[in-house]
Amino acid sequence: MTWKETFTSSVGQKLVMGLTGIFLISFLIVHVGINACIFANDGGEMFNKAAHFMGSTVLIRIMEVGLFAGIILHIVQGYMLEAKNRAARGTSYAVSYKQGSKWYSRSMGLLGTLILLFLVMHLYHFWVPARFTGHEAMPNILVGGVEMHDMYNLMKVTFESPIPVVVYTLGCISLAYHLAHGFQSAFKTVGVHNKRYNAMLVSLGYGFSIIVSLLFIAMPLAFHFGWLQ
Repeated sequence: MTWKETFTSSVGQKLVMGLTGIFLISFLIVHVGINACIFANDGGEMFNKAAHFMGSTVLIRIMEVGLFAGIILHIVQGYMLEAKNRAARGTSYAVSYKQGSKWYSRSMGLLGTLILLFLVMHLYHFWVPARFTGHEAMPNILVGGVEMHDMYNLMKVTFESPIPVVVYTLGCISLAYHLAHGFQSAFKTVGVHNKRYNAMLVSLGYGFSIIVSLLFIAMPLAFHFGWLQ
């Protein structure tokens, strides 16, 4: 398979989707782990330390470029594959296709679009102020003698408003359904597929999608309802 075929053929596009999907799954594990530091309920000290490490380490910043490249590639290939699948399906095939699959596996394009809108808001609220513009709710503070942004306070102020809380909750619900299909699909695409272990892979995918999404949802809710210091 040539490089052109990798990004234009159905097989190549599915492979790229699978590889970038696994990469983004690994990112979600790291991201949810760092954000879960807020539940230490120590006034944000542990979370701010973790956020500062991620934002000030050169290797992490380089990997951040790869992350954005992976996200963009995953989105572009996803839309191209969705368009190709829609064009290839006739009316009669579409009926049988709907009967033989779950609604969220047929709605990956829609779910991906909702997640993209959520991601744009997330970057606007946190990544842009942390990297470029700053924010009055994110002053520099000293933690253990090290100066860093108070990202914890920025989260607290952001989620005082119900609108971001609702948008983030809906975005995370979309993420749950997207992962419910995407997790197992990504691993199957790259060859991690065996009839003997297929049920385990499916169960792992459902468990991952539920746990990760619930943790992300719990964060804005915890701040909004004052469950954290």
